[in-house]
Amino acid sequence: MNNDRMKADASVLERLFTTVESRKSANPESSYTAQLLAAGDAKILRKFGEEAIETLVAGATEDAQAVIEESADLLYHLMVLWVAKGVHPSDVWQTLAAREGVSGLDEKASRS
Repeated sequence: MNNDRMKADASVLERLFTTVESRKSANPESSYTAQLLAAGDAKILRKFGEEAIETLVAGATEDAQAVIEESADLLYHLMVLWVAKGVHPSDVWQTLAAREGVSGLDEKASRS
């Protein structure tokens, strides 16, 4: 995959975040995202956990299409969690950028 395609594809996450964030003030009767946000952390975390498990199960089946679909659901619910916690994607991107080029083993050891 070339860099231009990766940038174009990754921008969908920013657009998704913007959409999810805009639903904070939406009517929960007409927006699933607004329903989740109104229900609070416990509901958001439960849905995120469900999607994580479904992604794991899809990965265990070695069915790439199922992994793709469950990953999309997982990313959506992650964005809902971020909005609920006041996390902006740029905060996460900065953390990832700071870890770039650092061995995963070294990065984990630095957290102790």
